[in-house]
Amino acid sequence: MSTDVADSAVTPPAAGPPPGIVVRGVSRSFGAVRALDAIDLEARAGRITALVGPNGSGKTTLLLVLAGLLVPDTGTVRVAGHDPVADGPAARARTGWMPDAFGTWDTLTARQVLLTFAAAYRIPTATARVRVDELLATVHLHEYADRPASVLSRGQKQRLGLARALVHSPDVLLLDEPASGLDPRSRVDLRILLRKLADEGRTVLVSSHVLSELEEMADDAVFISRGRSVVPETITTRSTWHVRALSLGALTGWLTAVGAAWRPGEGTPDGPGSVLLEVSGDEGAAQLVRDAVAAGVPLTSLAPVAGALEQAYLTLEEERR
Repeated sequence: MSTDVADSAVTPPAAGPPPGIVVRGVSRSFGAVRALDAIDLEARAGRITALVGPNGSGKTTLLLVLAGLLVPDTGTVRVAGHDPVADGPAARARTGWMPDAFGTWDTLTARQVLLTFAAAYRIPTATARVRVDELLATVHLHEYADRPASVLSRGQKQRLGLARALVHSPDVLLLDEPASGLDPRSRVDLRILLRKLADEGRTVLVSSHVLSELEEMADDAVFISRGRSVVPETITTRSTWHVRALSLGALTGWLTAVGAAWRPGEGTPDGPGSVLLEVSGDEGAAQLVRDAVAAGVPLTSLAPVAGALEQAYLTLEEERR
């Protein structure tokens, strides 16, 4: 995807930013399996919201409900201010949906695929042609515009799927594993494009297992476990940090003296080294530095072993087991 042409391919919403996504008490079962269990969610306009949870937690089911492709058993849903069930056409007109696997007609060209969807959204033909050309350039598929979709790689089909979701310039964008199959350059372009969309006032909800990537782009996060939304603060208040010092012996001796539970990292007792330590967030890390300096321990670095989203996800994984 090309960032230098993104400005021309992304049309700002006509009016002020509409309401984002609001889900209250939504449940959905498939026979005896309860995929969603009274779930609550909010995704605000003008922000990128990460949807995080283990396999089988209900993420895709929730996205299908938001896209108007599944009817919830109970609860209320509003997408850009519209109910996808009671007011489906209005909700779909404002929603761009990109599933985790792009399905298309392999005999159609990339251009024809996008023109077909533009026609479904009743975009005038002349406008649609310009829009499609811009989007094909944005997702780096212009040279494949008139080739059948069957010749596209998985990553290229993912990019075509993103263009399809954007063809009608939606106010709300629902993305299920959008970076799957993308090369590193396209992943960077995706992040830049999604940030631009959010900055224009759109609502972007992204589900992905590439947590490091989500952490770089997301403004908010919604965690799901066993079909229920989980408040991030209740998942974990502690995370593992990598603590290094010029003297491993001085570091471990001090930690033992103050009763801190640490695990060996690397190094020798008489030289520099590190330990793994459970720390209560950034405030706990700052207090650790203050206490170590006061005790004369020569710290050289302090960093979380994993990002906040990954730490939260690992907690959800433990609960799943």
